[in-house]
Amino acid sequence: MKNYLLTFALLGAAVFSCMAQTASKSSNQESKFSIGVDAGLPTGNASNVYNFAIGGSVKYEALASTDFFVTFSAGYESFLVKSSLTSLGAKSSMGFVPLKAGLKYYFSEGFFGEAQVGASISAESGGGTAFAFAPCIGYSFNGGFEAGIRYEDWTKSGNLGQVALRLAYRFN
Repeated sequence: MKNYLLTFALLGAAVFSCMAQTASKSSNQESKFSIGVDAGLPTGNASNVYNFAIGGSVKYEALASTDFFVTFSAGYESFLVKSSLTSLGAKSSMGFVPLKAGLKYYFSEGFFGEAQVGASISAESGGGTAFAFAPCIGYSFNGGFEAGIRYEDWTKSGNLGQVALRLAYRFN
């Protein structure tokens, strides 16, 4: 897995060094950095174990061409275990560090679609790493605020999915 992460990092560096810095027709004319709060509801079999997911993330959007960005994000997600399981001795939460890269396109003034792939690394002892993918739609407001809703799925020997909301502030 370390080889995959190294490849991921080198690919990101290559993209940064090769991108043309052109102006966008929308209000999103430059690369930007954002910090946000993520809240999610587990889906599928994960909803049998977890009540809720909460975390934070940072994201960098590098302008590739008009209205089109390459994104890199990292964060921390804590999935809260259902109380019926914690009363049986289970841990109260499970932590994960998702690292993703993707593409973001602004369809019109403020509205965007995004798709990211990467890895989700368990913060628990012996937890391992899972493949992550996350399609998203959202809106960037004037003044730097952004809201997006995504479906995120982490696959290893099973799936851990969620529908999540990200509320963020963008710095230019």
